[in-house]
Amino acid sequence: MTQKTALTRNLGHAFTQASLLTQALTHRSHGTPNNERLEFLGDGVLNCVVAHLLYQRFPTLPEGDLSRLRAHLVREATLSEIALKLSLGEHMRLGDGEMKSGGWKRPSMLADALEALFGAIFLDGGFAAAHAVIEKLYAPLLEDMDPKAFGKDPKTFLQEYLQGRKLALPEYVLLATEGEAHCQSFRIECRIPALNISAQGAGTSRRAAEQQAAQAAYELVK
Repeated sequence: MTQKTALTRNLGHAFTQASLLTQALTHRSHGTPNNERLEFLGDGVLNCVVAHLLYQRFPTLPEGDLSRLRAHLVREATLSEIALKLSLGEHMRLGDGEMKSGGWKRPSMLADALEALFGAIFLDGGFAAAHAVIEKLYAPLLEDMDPKAFGKDPKTFLQEYLQGRKLALPEYVLLATEGEAHCQSFRIECRIPALNISAQGAGTSRRAAEQQAAQAAYELVK
């Protein structure tokens, strides 16, 4: 089994126009034709399909919440995670400079290539084919998605979680301040005495450090 065959099997789409798959995997550093135009097309297809999937899965959610969920699902971090699971970087065609600098594992490049693939599938098999592939890849994410968790910062979400269980609010304790006044780093501990839980976070501001500590604490209590 060739690398491309393995990739198309994982995608669930067999290309009738092999040149589209090659183009989708070609970064501009390698030459032309490259995947930039396909990325533009794939971005539009992805947004439409994800909107449709969310509309079907959460029939009572208002427009604002649906928009926040979609933004989370189509962001670079999410796309690069999906691309990593597909081992997409191993199939990309890069110029020597990008290859030596590790471009094949750069999140932005992986996300762009995945969008280009969606665009290529759309041109090769139509909207139904692209919809089927995106739905397959996003199924695990949609299955675990809790709409209430999005649009709120970690401190707010942790506070509501504890209040819902009639537990005392967390305590945030400054452990250390490091660096010069213009470039400080703060280390904060989030403590939940009722559950005997504590977690630390760091950031360039107290607020950022508290948010990180709250996120870490929530991972321990959920």
